[in-house]
Amino acid sequence: MTTNYSAFLYLISAVCFIFSLRGLSSPKTAIKGNWSGIIGMIIAVAATLCLPAVSAFGFIVVAIVLGGIVGLIIARRIAMTALPQLVAAFHSLVGLAAVFVAWASFLSPAAYGIGTPGHIALSSLIEMSLGVAIGAITFSGSVIAFSKLQGLLPGKPFRFKGQTLLNALLAVVIIALLVLFAKTESTFAFLLLTLLSFALGFLLILPVGGADMPVVISMLNSYSGWAAAGIGFTLRNSLLVITGALVGSSGAILSYIMCKAMNRSIINVLLGGGGKAGAAGAADDTAKTANIGSAEDAAVLLENAQKVIIVPGYGMAVAQSQFALEEMAAILKKKGAIVKYAIHPVAGRMPGHMNVLLAEAKIPYEDVFEMDDINGEFSDADVVYIIGANDVTNPLAKTDSSSPIYGMPVLDVEKARNIIVVKRSLKGTGYAGIDNPVFYAPNTMMLLGDAKKVTEEINKFLK
Repeated sequence: MTTNYSAFLYLISAVCFIFSLRGLSSPKTAIKGNWSGIIGMIIAVAATLCLPAVSAFGFIVVAIVLGGIVGLIIARRIAMTALPQLVAAFHSLVGLAAVFVAWASFLSPAAYGIGTPGHIALSSLIEMSLGVAIGAITFSGSVIAFSKLQGLLPGKPFRFKGQTLLNALLAVVIIALLVLFAKTESTFAFLLLTLLSFALGFLLILPVGGADMPVVISMLNSYSGWAAAGIGFTLRNSLLVITGALVGSSGAILSYIMCKAMNRSIINVLLGGGGKAGAAGAADDTAKTANIGSAEDAAVLLENAQKVIIVPGYGMAVAQSQFALEEMAAILKKKGAIVKYAIHPVAGRMPGHMNVLLAEAKIPYEDVFEMDDINGEFSDADVVYIIGANDVTNPLAKTDSSSPIYGMPVLDVEKARNIIVVKRSLKGTGYAGIDNPVFYAPNTMMLLGDAKKVTEEINKFLK
C-alpha cells in the first residue's frame, strides 16, 4: 500500500473517531458513536498492517488474538461497579506503552528512522522524552487511582508536610532532565527522567480524595491521550497523533467542566491537590436518630405522591437495582405521578456512570435530568427517592467549611416534602468518608438493606 493511500485511510479513520466522540456526547446517539469508533479502528489497523514497513506479521497476529481474548473476557465479566477502575487500568496500559515505545526508539533509533545511537535527531529526542514523562506519570497515577477505587488503598487523601513543594521540585527537575537529555542524549538522564516521572505520578494522585476521583479519572484520560500522541510522533504515525490529541483535548475539557461543577480548581487538581484536606468535617457529638421505615411505609408515600424525583448513586450500581427502579417508575406513572431522575455530574465513580446504568434499564432519556436542570424542582417534589447516593446529596457541602466536599454543588434533596433513602446500613459513609445529615432529617425515611431487594419489595406493595 502506498503512503498516500494509507494517509487517505487514516483520514477516514480520524473522521470516524471525531463522529464517535460526537455520538458519545449523548445517550441517544451513543450506540452510533460506538459503531463509528469501531469502524474507524478497523480501518486504521488494516491500513497500518498494509504498510510496506510493517513486518513480523506472526507476532502481530498473536498479539491481536491474545489481546482480543483478554478484552473479551474482561468485557463479559466486568461489573458496572468496577468500570471506573477498569478505565483507570486501561489508562495505565496506554502510559506504559508510551514508556516502552520511547525506550525502544532510544535504544534502536535506526529501526524508527530517527538516526543512530548517539546521533538521534533533536526533534526525536524531545518527542521521546516528552512521551516517556507523560507516559510514566499516566501509568503510576492510574495505578494509584485503580488501587483507591478497588479498595486496595484508602480512599481518603494521603498528605504529608511539604508534599506540594516536593511535587513542584520534581516537576522542575523533570523539565531540567528533558533539556539535558535533548542536549546530551545521556542514557542516565533518560533513565532518571523515567524514574522521577513514575514517582511524580504516584505523588500527584495519592493526595486526591474520593470526592475528587471522578475528576482524576477524566484527567488521566487526558494524560493517556497525550501519551498516545507522543507515541504517534515517535512512530511517525499521523493517525495516532490525531487520535491522541482528540482524547487528550476532550479529556482536558471534560476535566475542566467537572471541576467547575464541583467548584474545584483545575490547577489544584492537576497538581495533586484535589479538594479539602479534611477527612470528616467538623466533629459532631450530638445524638442522631434516624426514622427507620419499611417497604410498605415507602409504598404508601410513593402511591400518594404527584411528583417523584429519583436520585441514583453508587449504591444503585452495586446492587444492580436500575431494572427494579424502572419498574417502580412505570407503576407510579400509571398511577398518574410525574417521575424524573436527577443525575449529579460526578454521581458514581466516573462521568456518565449513572447515565449508562439507567440507559441499560431502558429508562427514557427525556426523564433523566442533570443537576443544574432539576435542582430547582426539589421544593415541588412530594417524594425524593435516594437510592445509594451520599456525597452528592450532602448539604454539608454548602454549610461546613471543614468538610472535604465543601464547595461542591450538590442536589438540593433536603427541600423536598418527603425523602426516602435506601442504604445498606447507617454505618456506611460515602466515598468522601463523611456522614449525611439528610439521613437524620425529620422528613426522611430510611430503608436499610440491599437496594434492589428493597425496591422490589416496594414494587410489590405498589402493585
